[in-house]
Amino acid sequence: MGDFFQNGHVTTLHNLCTRSLEQMEADLDYFSRLRPMGLILPALYSELERPALSTIVNELKEVSYLRQVVIGIDQADRSQFRHALEFFSELPQHHDLLWNDGPNLTAIDNMLRKEGLAPTEKGKGRNVWYCMGYMLARKNTQAIALHDSDIITYKREMLARLLYPVANPQFKYQYCKGYYPRIADNSMNGRVSRLLVSPLVRALNHQHGHHPYLDFLDSFRYPLAGEFSMRYDVMNSLRMPTDWGLEVGMLMEMRKNYATSHLCQVDIADNYDHKHQKLSTQDKEKGLSRMSIDISKAIFKKLATDGISFTDESLRTTKATYYRIALDLIDSYRNDAIFNGLHYETHEEEQMVEIFADNIKHAGKVFLEDTDKAPFIPSWDRVTSAIPDIFPRLLDAVREDRKILS
Repeated sequence: MGDFFQNGHVTTLHNLCTRSLEQMEADLDYFSRLRPMGLILPALYSELERPALSTIVNELKEVSYLRQVVIGIDQADRSQFRHALEFFSELPQHHDLLWNDGPNLTAIDNMLRKEGLAPTEKGKGRNVWYCMGYMLARKNTQAIALHDSDIITYKREMLARLLYPVANPQFKYQYCKGYYPRIADNSMNGRVSRLLVSPLVRALNHQHGHHPYLDFLDSFRYPLAGEFSMRYDVMNSLRMPTDWGLEVGMLMEMRKNYATSHLCQVDIADNYDHKHQKLSTQDKEKGLSRMSIDISKAIFKKLATDGISFTDESLRTTKATYYRIALDLIDSYRNDAIFNGLHYETHEEEQMVEIFADNIKHAGKVFLEDTDKAPFIPSWDRVTSAIPDIFPRLLDAVREDRKILS
């Protein structure tokens, strides 16, 4: 049973267990006549070989209100993309697959790269950006959801709850962020959100005074959730990081572009589990270490653009303040776990905080040296201004890549 609490920054839409899925889907079927809906699914080809994506496809088969599904496939060769086409052919909705490594989309990427308009590195951010561009080019949806392709606990109710706030014509929300508890194997998950983002945001707020972006970030129950929805026009102006800073970067963009009364968060699941990243203590370019660095850099960058100055000395203070706040939060998490009968490893959690503290310092060093090779991807507004026919070209590229296999 959800609660009624509103934090005052963005509206929280709770799951009070008073409506059935059938009632919600009936509403969405009606809304779809006025506001056609779509779904973006970014995926690695390797995810087609795991059970989670098969479950997602089977659940989506029962969804009647979706007009369009756009699936971005990364790291696929020719035979693998052919398999992806067959894999998703079961979907009853109109669906298009972007072969991000295909020859025609690669040519588009090379053309944009020459103009300084392409993502600078491969990854989820690049995949999502091209999927959004394609959805903009199709012009057949008005409310769009995005969620990951590795959700082990996926139910179609997640999609219904995620789309409802931006699909309902009586609501004025332009963007909606999903949230959920992260419990698996009788333990708390969501370590990067719990042990990095929350204490880092609060440390920066404590150090620099309450800042609108930081207060905004701290109002989200799960800021790193990969599930969100938006109105069609939102995609035009978004500038996104290419790396693991994607979710935090997008939230900050929404705070910049829209009044908070047009933003909300929604409870989409009683529990959520997906593929877990390894910590990777020995290599800062992999796993949760890479994730924590990318997220920290995204936060530093955004605050710098709003006038906050960072120095070696101030970043040392940030690290120390973060460490103290994170350790205090561990006490809260441990007690919450015990109260709910969950297993909790205090030693492991404190070790992770130590690693994250070191990664915050490393992220600050990279930021100050300006050696970051992954700036925000340009908005599609900027791309269409520079290349007015980019959307027809993108549609043709996706079509021609598919023709290669026919």
